[in-house]
Amino acid sequence: MIRIEPEAPGDAGARENLLDTAFGSRRSAKTSERLRAEREPAHGLAFAAKTGSGRLVGTLRLWHVSAGRERPALLLGPLAVHPAFRRRGIGSALMRVALAEAATLGHAAVILVGDEPFYRRFGFTRALTEHLRLPGPFDRDRFLGLELAAGALKNARGVVVATGTRMPARATELPTAAHRRLTPHARRVS
Repeated sequence: MIRIEPEAPGDAGARENLLDTAFGSRRSAKTSERLRAEREPAHGLAFAAKTGSGRLVGTLRLWHVSAGRERPALLLGPLAVHPAFRRRGIGSALMRVALAEAATLGHAAVILVGDEPFYRRFGFTRALTEHLRLPGPFDRDRFLGLELAAGALKNARGVVVATGTRMPARATELPTAAHRRLTPHARRVS
C-alpha cells in the first residue's frame, strides 16, 4: 500500500536520490530546474508517496512563479515515481492531491514542462502557455498550463520568473501546521 502525504524534512536525501534515478544527474541543467534552484517549494505544496514501511517512492512539488508580468502561478515539478513502482497510479494520485491542495489554498494557475498525454487528463493544455516562455531552452510542445480559477492565464504573456522564497543557508523543517492540514488529503494507492 502507498500513502500520499506531506513531504517531511527527513525526506530530502531520499527525494534527491529518487530524482537522480528518475531523471539522471543532469536534471539540474533543465530550465525548469533552474527556476526552482535555491528556492523553497510553495508552502504546503510538497508531497511524498511512501510505502507502508516509509520508503519514498514518489515526489511532487509546486513552486511560486510569475507567469508573465504580475501573474501569480505555480510551477509543478518535478513529478517522479521510482521505476519499480510505476504504472500503479502513484503519479496520478500525487497529481490529484497536489492540484486539490493548490486549489484549496487559493492558487489560480499551474504551469509545467511535461508529457502532454499524461497531464492532459488533469486539464493541462498548451493553449494556456502559447504566449509565455521560460528563461532558457524548453520544448514548446511540452509547456502546459492549467487554470484552477477561470481566466487565471487568460492573455498571459512574457517570461516565467521564480518568485518564491529563497532557501535559507540551512534547510528548515516544513511547518507542522501544513502537515496537520494535509492529513485529510492523504491518499492510499494500490
